Amino acid sequence: MHEFDMIGVAGIMGLSFLLMMSLIMLAVFAFWIWALVDILKNEFTGSNKLIWLLAVIMVPMLGMILYWFIGREQKIRGIDV
Repeated sequence: MHEFDMIGVAGIMGLSFLLMMSLIMLAVFAFWIWALVDILKNEFTGSNKLIWLLAVIMVPMLGMILYWFIGREQKIRGIDV
């Protein structure tokens, strides 16, 4: 009976881990989509838009992080009237 309890605990822990990893993957995917949409809907100087698109698509994790810290500052700001 003790072995059955350990299998149940391991199963619950495995399911919890799977759920946690699924939520993390969903968050990363949502952040990736946000980065792509943000790049596409904004204007950049020169060929920066193409460079950021390629960076986010080719190396997703590094591209998203770099875009978050560097790329967002390179957007051309609209003039408010």
